[in-house]
Amino acid sequence: MRTAPSVLLWCLWLATFSISAGTAIGADVPLPQPSATARRLIGNDAVTFDGKSLPVAAVPLERALGTGDFTVGLSFQTEETGTHDLGDLVSLWDAKTRHGFSLGLRNNTGSTSSQSNWRQLQFGIDAGTEPTWRDEGRPGSAILGFALCVHDGQLYAGTCEPGTDEAGQVYRYAGPGKWESLGRLDGSNSITALASFGGQLYAGTGKYRLGGSALTESENPALGGKVYRLVKAGEWELVGDLTPTEAIAAFVTYGGKLYASSLYRPAGFFRYEGGKQWTSIPTPDGKRVEALAVHDGAIYASSYDSGSVYRYDGTAWQDLGLAGADNTQTYSFATYQRALHVGTWPSGKVYRLEAGNQWTDAGRLGEELEVMGMLVHNGVFYAGSLPKAEVYRYEGDQSWKLLKQLDETPDVKYRRVWTMATFQGRLFATTLPSGRIWSMSAGSCVTDDRELGPGWHDIVAQRTSGRLRLFVDGRLTAETDAGRLNLATAGQNFQIGDGQRGRFVGTMRNLWMDVER
Repeated sequence: MRTAPSVLLWCLWLATFSISAGTAIGADVPLPQPSATARRLIGNDAVTFDGKSLPVAAVPLERALGTGDFTVGLSFQTEETGTHDLGDLVSLWDAKTRHGFSLGLRNNTGSTSSQSNWRQLQFGIDAGTEPTWRDEGRPGSAILGFALCVHDGQLYAGTCEPGTDEAGQVYRYAGPGKWESLGRLDGSNSITALASFGGQLYAGTGKYRLGGSALTESENPALGGKVYRLVKAGEWELVGDLTPTEAIAAFVTYGGKLYASSLYRPAGFFRYEGGKQWTSIPTPDGKRVEALAVHDGAIYASSYDSGSVYRYDGTAWQDLGLAGADNTQTYSFATYQRALHVGTWPSGKVYRLEAGNQWTDAGRLGEELEVMGMLVHNGVFYAGSLPKAEVYRYEGDQSWKLLKQLDETPDVKYRRVWTMATFQGRLFATTLPSGRIWSMSAGSCVTDDRELGPGWHDIVAQRTSGRLRLFVDGRLTAETDAGRLNLATAGQNFQIGDGQRGRFVGTMRNLWMDVER
């Protein structure tokens, strides 16, 4: 913990909460202000969170939240280089019963081929509710939703469409069950990767070999391996040709640069230098690196050539060893409770990275063989699987609970839940071979689906009159029904700069909390 000298008087800080820059949704929604009895947890002196130690001791609430209204306000700025998972700002949570609230930032990287969320806020509550699911339809003639990405307030999906006269496309979500095509790119059968970088949307292309999913190979001969940037609907700008790469595996943003990997041999790892220039970087022992995640100051990569995980610090690779002695491939990543987790084949298990680069068995998903898309949503860790395309919830230790089978296509060997994203307070997941996308809601959650840029931001998160609201820099950015969930439970832990996702990396000041009395 480090503190900076005070630069504002407390009274001036209070005044900032009476000035609204207008509302993005809903008319005449005043910006919540701290009451006379609000509890001030951090004052004007900024507190720096380094991501390695709790800078503020846990502060018990004077009373359980129960069904009452509450408001949390604070100002913060984040680590700007994009070398860490940014973690939670404030949370009150019981992981065993799934009761409480969390307010934090989401960098969802390494969800198989997706960097699905980048520097986006999430505020949610739950009281041990069970999820409800919604079929969000099939974009075009997709056999697979290869990639998901939330960018500038919109959700985008990249598809595999393998027909002779078909091609992978990028689609924009247009409401429940509706998708709007943004056009073809290079004519290959898949859009394999998406990422928001530098305020723009990037898409990677590829020819997906459907034989790897025990399906009939595509008759479309076009190879991919190209990177495009969205100009406007139906117009894409070519910004990279990574030949002989025939399919991009994944994107990730790290240290202010965009990185890409190769799905098939030859192994490839590339850094974007701007314009159409990419630098080729050697891979560890010539092995492929696939899913790319940012965690604890480095890029972590899975591999289809080994059951290992590799760490790249911007200069060199480090082999972190096998995630389970019997595994031959690693597939996806998620950061949960500060630790990096990886999904594997063929054990169908998740492994957790511990001190000393040791891998701990975090349990198998039912009788499944492969763990694909993984995500922490509204305080809870979820994972998708193969061969039944099931979604599981982590219950702690080595326990996972089956929630739903998303793809029930008959007479196929493999069904997959490929990747995941958080959008409009819901978890979205893609499938193969039905090509359908599903969304899920658990508890009540709101998200600011735009990247938070550098500098200080003022945040207010509120439950009031059965509504959940999120204000960012004086504007109401998200609102949803919150019901009257009873958040009280004995096992809750109140934390500042920490939570189920992990520790916040950045600087915070003027943190207060109001609880209905």
